[in-house]
Amino acid sequence: MMEVFKRVLKWGLKNFWRNGWLSTATISIMILTLLVITVLIMLNVISNAVLLNLEDKIDISVYFKLGTVEESILDAKTQLEKLAEVESIEYVSQNDALIRFKEKHKDNPVLLQSLDELDNNPLEASLNIKAKETSQYASINQFLESVHYKDIIDKVNYMQNKEVIEKLGKIITDIKMFGLILSLGLALIVFLVTFNAIRLAIYSSREEINVMKLVGASNWFIRGPFIIEGLMYGIIATIITVILLYPAFYFVSPKISNFLPTGDLFSYFKENAFILFFMLLIISLVLGALSSLIAVRKYLKD
Repeated sequence: MMEVFKRVLKWGLKNFWRNGWLSTATISIMILTLLVITVLIMLNVISNAVLLNLEDKIDISVYFKLGTVEESILDAKTQLEKLAEVESIEYVSQNDALIRFKEKHKDNPVLLQSLDELDNNPLEASLNIKAKETSQYASINQFLESVHYKDIIDKVNYMQNKEVIEKLGKIITDIKMFGLILSLGLALIVFLVTFNAIRLAIYSSREEINVMKLVGASNWFIRGPFIIEGLMYGIIATIITVILLYPAFYFVSPKISNFLPTGDLFSYFKENAFILFFMLLIISLVLGALSSLIAVRKYLKD
């Protein structure tokens, strides 16, 4: 068994080096595809970080009528916390609202003086609610509009934020869909390129294959070298891709990191280099081996 494997491996290496230009072209296309896939992965990481940062700044605020007792507001807070859609709730009392208002407008003495002349605090207590997903704010708003809280709620700013929330949700969906479609398209290109490269390699070795068929070699013995060749495409392409990515991220990172909430992009790449390497390796090996297997199988049926 080991001797058979050695022969298959030896023939696979021989085919790889014998078809040098073809191997180089196939590896080059695979490298280009892996680079684009990596860029898509990093763009997905960056876009998710940016969107999460935006999501963190979006909430809906519920303002309670003046004179509403704190017990009723806290009861509403407790009921809201039971909803599966709610991630967190912040209670802002009238006094807290007044303190925040004065801090925000500390450079406007006229406004602060006018506020001090009032007998009562005109600011309302509120609950700032964050949902787990942007699409869940609508159901939270429906809960707040229920008859049970109609008498104590003055207003909910959901309608003011609705357009932003809906646009953000659409952006998240579109980015994920675009990345998925582009990745599948690139994977198809790699498959077709490797498939044709193996077909050409089979054609150049057709006489040897016919001889092996005549002497009774098994189909797996014939397929083996070409599958090895496809695996080599993937291994070499992955190694070269990661080597190229290191200096690329090193030089690009300082130019864009200041604009990103993720911080230093190069540090992120170094921290996840092994994960990225194995992910690209698995993608390239699967594509290389699968396209080789199908190409050889089709030839053996001819």
